[in-house]
Amino acid sequence: MGKKMQNDTVFAAELTWPDYDAKVRDGSVPILIPIGSMEQHGCHMPMHVDVLLPTEFSRRVAVQTGALVAPPFTYGYKSHQKSGGGNHLPGTTSLDGATLVAALRDVIKEFARHGVRRLCLMNGHFENSWFIVEGIDLALRELRWGGIDDMKIVVLSYWDFVDKATIARLYPNGFTGWDLEHGGVLETSLMLALYPDLVHLERAVDHPPASFPPYDVYPPRPEWTPKSGTLSSPKEASKAKGEILLDVCVNGIIKAFGVEFS
Repeated sequence: MGKKMQNDTVFAAELTWPDYDAKVRDGSVPILIPIGSMEQHGCHMPMHVDVLLPTEFSRRVAVQTGALVAPPFTYGYKSHQKSGGGNHLPGTTSLDGATLVAALRDVIKEFARHGVRRLCLMNGHFENSWFIVEGIDLALRELRWGGIDDMKIVVLSYWDFVDKATIARLYPNGFTGWDLEHGGVLETSLMLALYPDLVHLERAVDHPPASFPPYDVYPPRPEWTPKSGTLSSPKEASKAKGEILLDVCVNGIIKAFGVEFS
């Protein structure tokens, strides 16, 4: 793993090209790529939550590990009704799956051309998941054709590091599940801890968790999604809970780095 940086920026795009080249040419410095979306997050939060959160997680991990953070993917795959409210909602601006796959494939190959051999894709938008895997698979296949077979890519979503004990602390009245957490306690608490000026909690809508049938219908039925766009109530969100989440997730990701990139 690369040496911990002191006063240097951890954002790759802020470096001059010679400084960047010197850091990554030998392949020892991991690159973190935040992958988000432009998606509505209720009446109380901005639409780039899924970009802000993985980028900040990436920054914190990079500071501790000597990694660099690439510019984020600011558009993601289409919002699903049962996990993001649905792609029909105003403001949500999405990519076709093939577009996201192709862009990710190209970016991975470009970093490989620079000499990078360790990548971590930090996902902040659930719906991106399978398209990230496809982009990686295509990139690695094409890199092997070109004689590069020593790339290692780690894919993670920060919420997967929230263990059962932490869930019990955050949701003393019961946890409805990650699929209904869109715009709820987790994301709102993290935003309160990191970007409180962007959260208008007084505009948050308190409502029961969304209830969906065990099947999907296309085009989606707007009446299935709560009018607020959130799938569960953010009323129990707090800065304190956000700090707990930051600590648990950052520490968990750093441990994963130690296992995979040591």
